[in-house]
Amino acid sequence: MALETIHIYHTNDLHSHLEHWPQIAHFIKQQRKLHELQNEEMLLFDIGDHCDRVDSLTEGLSGKGNVTLLNELHYDNVTIGNNEGITFSKQDLNSLYDEANFEVLVANLFHKNGHRPHWAFPYDIHRLKNGMNVGVIGITVPYYAFYDLLGWKVSDPWEVLPPLIAQLKKKVDIIILLSHMGYGFDVEVAQTLDGIDLIIGAHTHHLLQQGKRVKGTLITQAGKFGRYVGQITVSFDLNMKQIVTADASCVPVTTMKSDRKTEQLITDLRAEGNRRLNEEVAKLSSPLPVSWFGSSPFANVLVQSLKEWCNTEIAMVNAGILLDGLPSGTVTKSDLHRVCPHPINPCIVTLSGSELKEIIAQALRTEMIGLQFQGLGFRGKMMGAMVYDGIEFEVQRYADGENRARDIFINGKLLEPKESYEIATIDMFTFGRLYPAIAQAKEKQYFLPEMLRDLLAWKLSHIVNE
Repeated sequence: MALETIHIYHTNDLHSHLEHWPQIAHFIKQQRKLHELQNEEMLLFDIGDHCDRVDSLTEGLSGKGNVTLLNELHYDNVTIGNNEGITFSKQDLNSLYDEANFEVLVANLFHKNGHRPHWAFPYDIHRLKNGMNVGVIGITVPYYAFYDLLGWKVSDPWEVLPPLIAQLKKKVDIIILLSHMGYGFDVEVAQTLDGIDLIIGAHTHHLLQQGKRVKGTLITQAGKFGRYVGQITVSFDLNMKQIVTADASCVPVTTMKSDRKTEQLITDLRAEGNRRLNEEVAKLSSPLPVSWFGSSPFANVLVQSLKEWCNTEIAMVNAGILLDGLPSGTVTKSDLHRVCPHPINPCIVTLSGSELKEIIAQALRTEMIGLQFQGLGFRGKMMGAMVYDGIEFEVQRYADGENRARDIFINGKLLEPKESYEIATIDMFTFGRLYPAIAQAKEKQYFLPEMLRDLLAWKLSHIVNE
């Protein structure tokens, strides 16, 4: 028996939570030195959503600061998540990896003409010094409508994977799938497709402490926000051409020291990001305060900008989207990023009057206003009250302490339950279970790559220029 060992490390769904990155850097550098001393093979992967425009480093440098951090640790391959794929414009994504010292693997992303982008490869083959050949495939979650609006074509991974696996099986000893698809998909692939030895996953933020074995495949995923580094140790028999053992674990960053060089690199990159965001967009003659518990001047500006940008008669948005108000004086891109950091886009949803009435009722509930959560693009603290433009109603407080709407008017006309209404709102509501009527709506129109802070910049400049 001729056994060889490969040590694989992986990160996923960092979402620009760079507070843990210096610890990750120290751990990876330490492990790399150790494996070099012991003449062992090591591979390092990121499974997407490393970038998140909530951080000024990412926002100001259009994600390229994140690539610099990946370069410093000598990543072998990365795949992209939805935060790289659909929160950047096509131009920004096309140039994001210009300085990358690793290959980006995205087997299911194409230009509209069917050609692959110059920076993306379907797979990579690592020919290791111990004689092993390791094939690595990358795929990302296909948000078809969003990629299409940005000028991309994204394909169904189920169509892309089988021929790639068949192709690689002839060339390599083991196959690794970097999957920014979510745990459910990874399990289904392991149950359905033969030939994949390891699936390193992301997107659903699962923490699989020892991995999950499904048929002959080991599935791993290391949580979110850089709180853990995934570690896999594979023992391979060169004579038998098969894996003997494969063990997975997730190492918490709390056990790690911090790398000072990386700390300084993050500080320098963030300073440059902030410098680039220090661009004036408007001057305010008076402050714009915000309240999370009702209508306020700044929230009114936001909902007006939604209605005007989307060219609808009515609009609604939750006040918690705005993390703070704005003082009078100069407003910069940095200010708007600080108060509205979410990677959230405007959209139009068509609802019946009865569905709109139901949503207004849900939004008035105390538990919805005070709801604290993270996800669906939301990077705030609490939902806050719903703010409307073109929708008016009386609020009546009932004995149970809850508020309810009565006499709902749409631009002065009484709401008709069977009438259809186009409503400008935010894409966050079209995902998940916050407002089922919106999530299940058949008619939705998204606007990309503009984010809410872009609408605010446009509206504030427009107000000033008036």
